[in-house]
Amino acid sequence: MGARYHGLSLYQLMENAGEAAFGLCRRLYPDARRWLVLCGHGNNGGDAYVVARFARQYGMEVTVIGGGPEQRLPDEAKRAREHWVNNYGQVLSYDAAWPSQCDLIVDGLLGNGVQGEPKEPYASLIRAANASAAPIVSLDIPSGLNADTGDAAGDTICARHTLTFVALKSGLLTGRARDFVGELHYASLGISGWLSQQKPQIERLTAESIARWLTPRRPCSHKGEHGRLLVVGGDAGMGGAVRMAGEAALRTGAGLVKVLTRRQHVAPILSARPELMAQALDEKSLIEGLTWANVVAVGPGLGQSPWAQEALERISADDKIAVWDADALNLLAINPNVQARRVITPHPGEAARLLQCNVESVERDRIKAACRLAERFGGVAVLKGAGTVIADGEGRVAIADVGNAGMASGGMGDLLTGIIASLLGQGLTPFDAACAGAVIHGAAGDGIARKQGQRGTIATDLLSEIPKLVNPL
Repeated sequence: MGARYHGLSLYQLMENAGEAAFGLCRRLYPDARRWLVLCGHGNNGGDAYVVARFARQYGMEVTVIGGGPEQRLPDEAKRAREHWVNNYGQVLSYDAAWPSQCDLIVDGLLGNGVQGEPKEPYASLIRAANASAAPIVSLDIPSGLNADTGDAAGDTICARHTLTFVALKSGLLTGRARDFVGELHYASLGISGWLSQQKPQIERLTAESIARWLTPRRPCSHKGEHGRLLVVGGDAGMGGAVRMAGEAALRTGAGLVKVLTRRQHVAPILSARPELMAQALDEKSLIEGLTWANVVAVGPGLGQSPWAQEALERISADDKIAVWDADALNLLAINPNVQARRVITPHPGEAARLLQCNVESVERDRIKAACRLAERFGGVAVLKGAGTVIADGEGRVAIADVGNAGMASGGMGDLLTGIIASLLGQGLTPFDAACAGAVIHGAAGDGIARKQGQRGTIATDLLSEIPKLVNPL
């Protein structure tokens, strides 16, 4: 392991992990006196034995339960276990009775090597821990959660807090992660210098990332320099979708936005948002719009009628850089094509149709699904959901660690389409626009949640937050 080059043995890393976890537990739960520590048969269990030792040294009442046979422990974990047994107490069998009172549970059962459904006795220990009223702190990753994909194939620890070590695992950021991780903490274990030299395979993006993409504008710039965006969609009854996409683009900084939609939606859009240029979508207006625009966004409220199909066919034949969403993706699934200058933004259901599989397969490995989408259709794929995944055909992958469950409401995807298209018009590359757009979108939702909570959030609530995010200090 690289850490050896920094004078740290694997056992010293285990000591550092245990000490860091103990310190976190003390800060989080200073009044917890009765600790239950669950130790598996891998190095994750070794970390937990170290936590138990520190807790006992500081006067806590500590009960340790082992989830596997001692002889299967790696050397470092065996050494940590022996240190506990020889100096502080016994290790109870997995089927031993739990203490009647417990203030804190430390989960060190299964680490980042878990694949598939946890087997016994781990499954029973996980269920018992989840049934307890005591808060759970997981070491490295909640037991049962796949560290690479975020899949939870069976019983999985529902942690209040998770302390991950050395490097962030992608499975902590996407898939089912948010159901189990709780608040995520990180400890480098003393090898931050070595880590800084490594190129991450998957990048974590947060609201703090926005400033790297958006710099102050040139004082004498004009609207023509900030993108001419054409938004196409809004079949009968769906005019709101195309309006929200257009308004999100304006709030993100687009210079000019033209909307082509059903004739009956034109007057309401112009009345509600006069900054949008709105026209009825027909062959003439589409040809003129494509000639005028430098970026196209298509799909919000588009439907799948012949009207929609003809418009999408014309857009697909143009070489403009584009964002495809919603029904544009459902039509793409019927008539696939490859375009390098396109960003697609499917939710898991649309992704399943594009990949000709079921939603469960997409959600089981969201990173793999996003990469397959980019490979199959070209350009950049943005797989929406908890921990949105952005991937391109060159092997770049990022996860937007923003957003919340309050954003599970209609119209949110239309905003994202407009945001990404606006950033494309302002000169960002497709991958950067997709990354920045996903972060701005999720961070706007987080801003609203902080103000009013998650329930009851509607898509247009986010519009007031977007300008704050696209003008970072």
